[in-house]
Amino acid sequence: MTVTTIEEALDFVQDQGICTLFSSKDRKITSLWEAVDLPENDGRTKWGQRVEAIWAWKNELPACYPDLVFYGKIRGGVAALMSMDYLRETHYPTHHLPVDHCPPLARDVYEIVRLNPCETAELRCEAMESCHCSKSQFDTALKKLQITLNIARTNEPDVENDLWLPFLELYPDFE
Repeated sequence: MTVTTIEEALDFVQDQGICTLFSSKDRKITSLWEAVDLPENDGRTKWGQRVEAIWAWKNELPACYPDLVFYGKIRGGVAALMSMDYLRETHYPTHHLPVDHCPPLARDVYEIVRLNPCETAELRCEAMESCHCSKSQFDTALKKLQITLNIARTNEPDVENDLWLPFLELYPDFE
């Protein structure tokens, strides 16, 4: 399948069930990068049209099609898109870990998000101050919460930066 538009990207995600944004070491999971047929240069930025499109679609697909597409992190902290059917039937049952089974710092970061959904920069500052952790430790905790499906990025179309909410707040039917 050749992908050049957001609609074709939607079809690709629905067809694959799950895909990483860029190439992955896990050859069982295909990447959107491999399917997108756009120039690697001539973009609005130095990254080129191909990277720009993929980076935009990771937020636009779940915002435009919230009942069809989920964006999150999978094992290894790899960014991925998946169909909601795949998330519900395959990924969530095998990869969700209750927050109380996560490491202590991840639980603390989750509590911050639960009480006050916020963007990454604000969350990082609050966690580093209240939990006395480093940026690296925070980043690891944030990834863990995404991988274990305890937090997710909001799907609101007007939100440009990552705004984190508890996963079950965004997807209460998974409870």
